[in-house]
Amino acid sequence: MRMRRKKNLDERLAKCGDMIFRMDRDSKDFSDKSNKELIVPEKMFGRKAPLILEIGCGKGQFACELAKREGEFNIIGVEKSSNVIVQAAEKALEQDIRNVRFARGNAEYLDCFIPEHSVECIYLNFSCPFPKNTYAAHRLTHVRFLELYKKLLRNGGAIFQKTDNMHFFEFSLEQFSEAGYKLKNISLDLHNSDFEGNIVTEYEKMFSDMGKPIYRLEAYLGD
Repeated sequence: MRMRRKKNLDERLAKCGDMIFRMDRDSKDFSDKSNKELIVPEKMFGRKAPLILEIGCGKGQFACELAKREGEFNIIGVEKSSNVIVQAAEKALEQDIRNVRFARGNAEYLDCFIPEHSVECIYLNFSCPFPKNTYAAHRLTHVRFLELYKKLLRNGGAIFQKTDNMHFFEFSLEQFSEAGYKLKNISLDLHNSDFEGNIVTEYEKMFSDMGKPIYRLEAYLGD
């Protein structure tokens, strides 16, 4: 079901100013990678620092908390819904978090805006599992996305995934292996493991409170 456009959304987006940049096209032909509009992170953030992406950042809880904890990094949260991303940007502005920005658009266009091999790591937190097999190519861990991420990540870069969906997690493990990523620190029950420093997202708390295990993996490029 399509989300109803929020009241005064255009005015709210305008007030966010440079906190949000548009990362989409009028066309939905995701194979068209012409007319790239590559950002310059140093200009966007006013400093040179390692870059982190969160794809599917939702209302920005994780991205904002990560930015506060990891002040030496620049963070970009990617979200295609204007209704949602405006809340993320407002949260960052309210808390005066200066090392986070938000990109509004589809992940398919990431390589049209993010410079090659400029990203230290990518977070995929509770991405939509698209449970029907006919929609498997839309999953953010499908090999078509994993090949795109290779263009963005530096050598040795990492992808961190969390999900509550066992079948999606199993699918992701297969896709990462097929795409040539090296898997490490696989957890089938994150909250009952010895992992430290976890940032709990909105969905993560909801699923955990329901008694669902949280699955997590790390996937790396290079040796």
